[in-house]
Amino acid sequence: MAAMDDSLEQDKIRIDKWLWAARFFKTRSLAADAVDSGKALLNGARVKPAKTVAVGDELSVRIGPFQYQVAVLALSGKRGPAPEARKLYRETDLSLQQRTALAADLKAQPEPIHKGRPTKRDRRVTERFRGGG
Repeated sequence: MAAMDDSLEQDKIRIDKWLWAARFFKTRSLAADAVDSGKALLNGARVKPAKTVAVGDELSVRIGPFQYQVAVLALSGKRGPAPEARKLYRETDLSLQQRTALAADLKAQPEPIHKGRPTKRDRRVTERFRGGG
């Protein structure tokens, strides 16, 4: 009977659990929040975290500034090593090109002058630059 349960589990799996197993998110709760907020779309539509994913489905996942377009190749409810997780999906060529271009653009941007809250000295320099003192 356990073998029958495993085969049923492999036919369908929750989207939040699949996103976690495929290592798009560190925790299932982060994956569920992403699905709830519309950052993870199944076949172009917003779904709930309990929606089941099947092999052949298209997923669109936004993580920060990056957008992933992937096709589901396999199902897994267990989180394994990254090389195994990459076997669960195939990213489209267009998605990969757009992500690498965006990463290059972000890397080419200059670093911000201040990291965090400016110091008193930084504020004085900014005021002199603006002509206020």
